[in-house]
Amino acid sequence: MRLGLSSQVFLAAAAAGRKALVGYYPVGYPNVEASLQVLKTLCGTDEHPGVDLVEVGMPYSDPMMDGSVIQSAGSAALRAGVRTRDVFAAVQQVREAGKCAVVMTYWNLVERYGVRAFARDLANAGGAGVITVDLIPEEASQWFAAADEFGLDRIFLVSPSSSDERLVTTVQACRGWVYATAVMGVTGMRNTAPTLAPQLVSRIRELVPEALIGVGLGVSNGEQAAAVAEYSDAVIVGSALLKPMIAAGSLAGLPDLQKVLDELVAGVRGGTATQNSISMIEREC
Repeated sequence: MRLGLSSQVFLAAAAAGRKALVGYYPVGYPNVEASLQVLKTLCGTDEHPGVDLVEVGMPYSDPMMDGSVIQSAGSAALRAGVRTRDVFAAVQQVREAGKCAVVMTYWNLVERYGVRAFARDLANAGGAGVITVDLIPEEASQWFAAADEFGLDRIFLVSPSSSDERLVTTVQACRGWVYATAVMGVTGMRNTAPTLAPQLVSRIRELVPEALIGVGLGVSNGEQAAAVAEYSDAVIVGSALLKPMIAAGSLAGLPDLQKVLDELVAGVRGGTATQNSISMIEREC
């Protein structure tokens, strides 16, 4: 695995004696302007540190890997008129707030925009890279070329069902870090044992010791964040940050979002996990 812009976030957190917090939010929910304000909140202040790395989500009409919370927000964003180009304004907002941003997207949106054009505009907006949800390295030659040209990280996904060979090839194709989806199925589904998460990370570390690993496991509170931080380099949170905004349907949800964010930050930055923390994730998501 090659280091990249976003991996510096993980390394900086490690140098501070902790793990990184990665927060996902879709551009366009409840509308584009409001989503930019939410992203600014996620980036934090001196009083409220916020996330270390922002995943800017691109709403898609056929989100086959998204759970109900993210699907609901994405559908509302599309109805409100969000467009692919809006992701660049979102990335720029994150950069202006002093944090690093990657884009999480389905590959069809990038292809329709133009692979090289997307990479160029993302780099110009200050983006660090892209998490390609449904793209595998064997089919990513165009993306490799564009990412190399514009210095962008390429972050692929692995899961508990990945063979050792697949883990090695996928991690080696990454630049920045690898996204470990600790359950099989769409986000929000909990059909597999939660113990697969640390097992997956352990397998990756044995096969590719230098890998930086972010884990997405449906974390919803500080205790769960602390539990995942015990074995990963970064804790990835999405639905828990969206739920307060969906409940309010407007920026009136920001105070509740701030409470959730503060608890997650505290968990990742030194919270104590109990033995039941991982099993709690399965029950609550």
